[in-house]
Parts: sequence; structure tokens; C-alpha cells
Amino acid sequence: MRLFRSARWLLLALLVCLVPATSNAGVFISVNFGPPVLPIYVQPVCPQPNLIWTPGYWAYGDDGYFWVPGAWVPAPFVGGLWTPGYWGWRSGLYVYNPGYWGYHVGYYGGVNYGGGYLGIGFAGGAWRGGVFAYNTAVVNVNTTIIHTTYIDRTIIQTNTVANPNHVAFAGGPGGIQHTATPQEQIAAHETHTPPTSFQAQHIQAAQTNKQSYAKVNGGHPATLAVAKPLAVETHPAPPVSHAATTGSLRPAPAANVSHVPAAAPNRPAMTPEARPAPQVHETPAPAVHNAPPATHNPPPAAKPAPKPKPEPHEKQ
Repeated sequence: MRLFRSARWLLLALLVCLVPATSNAGVFISVNFGPPVLPIYVQPVCPQPNLIWTPGYWAYGDDGYFWVPGAWVPAPFVGGLWTPGYWGWRSGLYVYNPGYWGYHVGYYGGVNYGGGYLGIGFAGGAWRGGVFAYNTAVVNVNTTIIHTTYIDRTIIQTNTVANPNHVAFAGGPGGIQHTATPQEQIAAHETHTPPTSFQAQHIQAAQTNKQSYAKVNGGHPATLAVAKPLAVETHPAPPVSHAATTGSLRPAPAANVSHVPAAAPNRPAMTPEARPAPQVHETPAPAVHNAPPATHNPPPAAKPAPKPKPEPHEKQ
């Protein structure tokens, strides 16, 4: 029986790599009890350009739930963004919906994974002319190597789904209650690219590590994320959907690309929020006192030069 279950899991993992995933297709695993809460951890520093963060999550194997560490992954095509998988409540079961690559980030249940995936879309960066620009307000970046960065704190507030208990599933009793936005619904109908083979190997490595299982680590895995990026694997770019070309999807934030201070790489990464959308309190800039406008008074009229007095002449 155990051998059969192992073979079944390997078959399911193979299908994840071969079948294009969408938010409403490619569902392979269902469990009658939910995953553990999401652990909090610091995101590793992004070490090189054009890497996309794929957050850690709870997967399910022969011995129950096991943790798949978060990792930086090279985008399989220019413009590619990662939509994380998620557990959703359906008809009394917890069903796993695999992640996928696409031009836009789709629905992932409102699960706040941190590292830019705050429940809606992705706040960690955007593609700019074939190069990925990182939002250092929410992700860790080595700015001595990566020079395409910007800071946008507004998107953190608008994209955060409150998850005070760090719940790892959507819907059902105690689950996250987030309905797909119109943008997420449009993204779900785009053409998607499945996880790379290196992502599949990454999952398999976690599955074979007994310390990854919740029943062993008590829901606190020792390895929550890996610092070394996964290997490069390129795929043909999917066709651009009509929704993307007509601007139906919300465009990426129009932030200026700039450098962040050198100390930024040592800053802790954003972790899953335990509160409603954070209120960012900016330090007000010093008041600028403008100089009073210059007055243009006409110069004083020139006084005529005094006439010289006549010299007295002696009488002869």
C-alpha cells in the first residue's frame, strides 16, 4: 500500500510539470484536514537579476503535510510572474491548486505568503523593458549587483489581505475569505506555463526530507527558505492575451527606477502580516519656506545734475 501511494504521488508531481496549470484546473490533491499555519521567516537576499521569488508553502505527501522552502527562481520567459499554489476549501475537503507562470499574477486564495505575495497579486516588483525591477519596500535585494529597484509602499497597503492567524488555506471554517478580484479572474483565463522541472525537483527534495514534515517538526521546519537560486530553465513565452493588450489588467505601478541605500540588503524582508493592511507612517519632509516673490519697483527717478554756479568776475 505504501509503495502504491508513493507511486501515486510521483505521478501527480509529474502531472504538475506536464499539464498547464490554471486557478480552476490541474487540481490533484485533496485532504480532509487543513494545513498547519504559515511559519514566519526572513526572505533570503535576491543575489542576481531577473529572479522571481516563489514563497514556501505546505504540500502533502505520504506522511502528511511537508514544507516546501521558498526559493528564488529564474523566470522561464521574459515577463514571467509566478502565481503561488494554495489550499482551498471545497465540499468538505482541502484541495490544493498548483502554482503556475504567466504574464500576470492570478488568484491564490488571498493567502498572505509574505515576500511580496500579500494576498492579492504581487507587490515585490515588475518587469521594465525586459528587466525585472524590484520593489525594495517589500523584498530583499543585493543592490551592489542589482541596479533596477524602486520603492512603492502604497501597493503594500492595497494588496494586503488581513491574515492575523497566518492561516494557510482559503475558504471554509477559519479560512481566508477573499473573493477573486476582476484582475485575478482575467489572469486565470490567460495561457499559463507549468512549474519548471527544477521546481518539481525542489518539491521532491522536500518530500524526501523527513524533517520537512509537520508531524516531525511540529509545524516549525528548520529550512524555511533556500538562499541559492534554482537553476535556469527557459520556456517559450505564452501568447499575450487580449485582456493584457487592451489594458483590462491593472498596470504595474509606475515607480521610478532608482537605487536604494547600500544598507537596504540587511533589512528584514516583509513577512506574512498579522494585522490588517499596514499603515505606513512616512516621516514628513522638512517644510520648505519659499522666498517671498521679488518685487519689481521702478528705480528712483534720476535727479538732474546741479548747474554749476557762475564764477564771479572782478570789475575792471
